[in-house]
Amino acid sequence: MTAPAATGTAGAAPARRSRRLPVRAPDALVVAGYLALAVLLTLGQWGRPGRLFHQAGDQVLFEWMLARAARAVTGLENPLYSGELNAPDGVNLMANTSVLGLGVPLTPVTLLFGSQVAFLVAVVCCLAGTATAWYALLRRRLVDSRAAAAVGGLFCGFAPGMVAQAGAHLHMAAQFLVPVILALVFHPDPRRVWRHGTLLGLLVAYQVFLGEEVLVFLVLAAGTFALAYAVADRESARRRAPALLGRLAVGVAVALPLLAYPLWFQFFGPGHYRGMPFHAYGYQLDAASFTASARQTVLGDDHLPGLLAPNPTEENSFFGPGLLVLAVVIVIWLWRRPLVRALAACGLLFALLSLGEQVRLDGTSTGIPGPYRLVAELPLLDHAVPARFPLVCVPVLGILLALSLDRLRPAAGADRLRPGDGAEARVGAVPVRLLWGGAVAAALLPLIPTPIRTVPAWPVPAFVAEGGWRAHVPPGRTLVPVPPVTGAGLSPAMLWSARTGLAFPAPGGYFIGPRGADDPAARWGAPDRPTAELLRRVAETGEVPVVTDEHRRQAVEDLRHWRAALVVQGGLHHGDPVRRTLDALLGPGREVAGAHVWDVRPLVG
Repeated sequence: MTAPAATGTAGAAPARRSRRLPVRAPDALVVAGYLALAVLLTLGQWGRPGRLFHQAGDQVLFEWMLARAARAVTGLENPLYSGELNAPDGVNLMANTSVLGLGVPLTPVTLLFGSQVAFLVAVVCCLAGTATAWYALLRRRLVDSRAAAAVGGLFCGFAPGMVAQAGAHLHMAAQFLVPVILALVFHPDPRRVWRHGTLLGLLVAYQVFLGEEVLVFLVLAAGTFALAYAVADRESARRRAPALLGRLAVGVAVALPLLAYPLWFQFFGPGHYRGMPFHAYGYQLDAASFTASARQTVLGDDHLPGLLAPNPTEENSFFGPGLLVLAVVIVIWLWRRPLVRALAACGLLFALLSLGEQVRLDGTSTGIPGPYRLVAELPLLDHAVPARFPLVCVPVLGILLALSLDRLRPAAGADRLRPGDGAEARVGAVPVRLLWGGAVAAALLPLIPTPIRTVPAWPVPAFVAEGGWRAHVPPGRTLVPVPPVTGAGLSPAMLWSARTGLAFPAPGGYFIGPRGADDPAARWGAPDRPTAELLRRVAETGEVPVVTDEHRRQAVEDLRHWRAALVVQGGLHHGDPVRRTLDALLGPGREVAGAHVWDVRPLVG
């Protein structure tokens, strides 16, 4: 980044430099502030292995993915597939949110400090890195004021939707490449098409390994913005189109060879699936959510957001009334700028799409058709979750805030125009600057994020964590944690596996896979075995069933399918009923180092 050149006499310059921070120090302070805030938001979990963020199952999923990436690096294994989960069938990791773009570079952290620390470092990097990338883009391309860029970057990285996603969905929070990709796509220099296009292709390929869903949103948003800008300024669009199209062509030519095999593996490799295990259109936002306060803010509570968003992770539209009013004022104020008109069109479109197929208001259906139904069956959009469309609105609002605050920067003359601004003059009067700065502060203060909420989690039993199981599980056999969760839920198998560095293969898990060998339709996890269903039901209800010989015969069959050597029960809310059920199924177990253990090798052979 660059800073304005020093002014003054040559003799005074050395003294002035000795009193000032180095040229890049202010930028470093901004980035340090972003990092400090990201660390503060994750404080509830540092050094506390018995805590998980509120969407506990999602954190366990990503801890496992980070541990698996480290295993693939150190063992030189295929990073797109794993047999350590869902034994004996395995999991197509490329078809799931494997976040290899985070897991591979974080391998040293995962190996040295474990999957929980690696996950927290990833959350910090996603939040602070996204804010930093937007700050750099704003500072280099769009505004002169460092403070304006810092505020814009702060909002882009730490808006309520970003914080909500970061606690659970690393693939949605990892948006630090988005501004870099946009900077290359819309680069103002018509030269260096090959260089910029090559960089673009490499970054797009990398983004696939961070999160394909973010890339889909980026493509849709960039296309919408480009069309809106072309309508707003036809001459400029016509002039820039050849270089832009050239960069895109080079980028596609670079990215496709890099992604050909991973994408083939995703859609046709072992464990691939078709469709989604849920109806995307069911995840929509309430129109009232745009003016409400999210849970993870200083004014947030648990009641209202629960009515307006599908779950705590999807509170992507909770901007508050003050910010929306400011956005309208900014758009009217700077309407002559084609950039502002294109941003407004893009933000409005994606906000409307988030309302789903039928608009809801305050938890009640209005009967008004939502615009999403017009595009719900289109490629790319048919798998997009409507509730996540407002994530596109986050950088739109961040850029608008930065542009407006940049107007408050004192200029050499109150009437001086910034090149390319059209007819709007920079605000020069001190009272007006203070008034607008106060209005921005008043709109943003209610959105100050609070530390991401945590929930308790049962610790990994010492028998598992310290390796006591190793003497009982020969190669090719599995350890079965209880209950063997095979759907969307908190999976002891995944947590124990992640925290031990994938030390043992286990059945079940939280992932998306096919319904069966002959049915590629998507479902959460593998098809449930009868014994898994039985144990999960006992764990949820605490009711001990009458165990019959048929139950025992089925348990042996299921254990053989899983190639089980040990069945291990750790901490559970209904632990005693589950233990009694297992004793009736498998014979008496024994307590070893904080776990109940059943050696089933004599049963399964």
